[in-house]
Amino acid sequence: MPLSITTRRGDSGQTDLLLGSRVAKDHPRLHAVGDADELNAALGLARISVQRDDIRAIIARAQHDLIAVMGMLSAGPENAERYASSGFATITTAHVDRLTAEAAEQEAAFPNGFKGWSTPGASGLQGAAWLEMTRCIARRAERSATALASTGEPAPPEVIAFLNRLSDLLWLCARREEQV
Repeated sequence: MPLSITTRRGDSGQTDLLLGSRVAKDHPRLHAVGDADELNAALGLARISVQRDDIRAIIARAQHDLIAVMGMLSAGPENAERYASSGFATITTAHVDRLTAEAAEQEAAFPNGFKGWSTPGASGLQGAAWLEMTRCIARRAERSATALASTGEPAPPEVIAFLNRLSDLLWLCARREEQV
């Protein structure tokens, strides 16, 4: 018989993290993982809503990388070596550098820069509005990951930099999507 998703192990308010740790469902680590998961789901809505193929490709790569973000956050610093040696995907400075390059490419389409605040939805383009929503969720995921330092279980610095850069890129992608 296949394993069931319904284990009842969470009925007491505890849940399993990757590599065997158990925490309360309101633990800051679980908030960080959940925010990254929510970001991935919202990116799925943006992915099917945007009109630009280049932005769709950026979103697809980000979603793939968010699986590694969630894994690294779920494993925690106490299992970082075990996580990396298990063959799970990780976020490295190369991922952050890729996002930086993608942001520079999107920003180059605006040689005169930007003026004022963006107003999500004002363009009437659903894809651009979803990109703005994902940017907000990315910022929340970044705050949650950063807050882990106060628990004594800090998130890897590459994860925080990745989420920071991703939120910048998503803002730029929303501006590009508005140019359709």
